[in-house]
Amino acid sequence: MSANETQVSGNHYQTAIQPWDFIVANDLGYLEGNIVKYVSRYKKKGGVEDLRKARHYLDKLIEVTCHDGTCEEESRNS
Repeated sequence: MSANETQVSGNHYQTAIQPWDFIVANDLGYLEGNIVKYVSRYKKKGGVEDLRKARHYLDKLIEVTCHDGTCEEESRNS
């Protein structure tokens, strides 16, 4: 039996495309994966709280991506 055939808890991940399959297929890292997870389940599980969690991970992703300050320069030039 595959992991997709076994639901450990709740049905908030039972969708046409499993979030973890999308994450693996697109070679996403931990932060990106959690963003996908929370956004894909917010309507069925945590509502706005899950969107806030996704935003928190997105804020961290921006922080680690822009650690050298280049992103601020990019946004000023746009």
